[in-house]
Amino acid sequence: MSIATTQEQQLVRRLYEDCFNTGNLALLPELLTDDFVGGRGEQGPAEFAKTVETLRTGFPDVRFELDDVIAEGDRVAVRWTFHATHAGPFAGVQASHKQVTQNGIAIYRIRDGKLAQAWLQIDRLGMLQQIGGYPAPAQK
Repeated sequence: MSIATTQEQQLVRRLYEDCFNTGNLALLPELLTDDFVGGRGEQGPAEFAKTVETLRTGFPDVRFELDDVIAEGDRVAVRWTFHATHAGPFAGVQASHKQVTQNGIAIYRIRDGKLAQAWLQIDRLGMLQQIGGYPAPAQK
């Protein structure tokens, strides 16, 4: 069974599949408004590109799998899972070469056919624990 997707959902899919997964940051001005505000407060495509570069420096083989992409009005919500190898510095932690998995949820606001704003919910502590940047809780 095939599920129809909206242009807004396709826009979000392109961000993950064509930018995050491949590192093709040249697409960002096509996908983001000039005044885009990212989940970490980044302003515009150039600042958001730095966020993507930071992620891909730490995890060059990062692969986002889009588990759900749901659209309503001017919002698109995406639930994703990424798998990667910690092969470079990230958040002050040198490469551990460990395999990591992270889940997250992002909501994007669309304006004039582009992404204008993002809200992000991720388990950053869990990620830091996986790469050895923060001790995992003691097992009982």
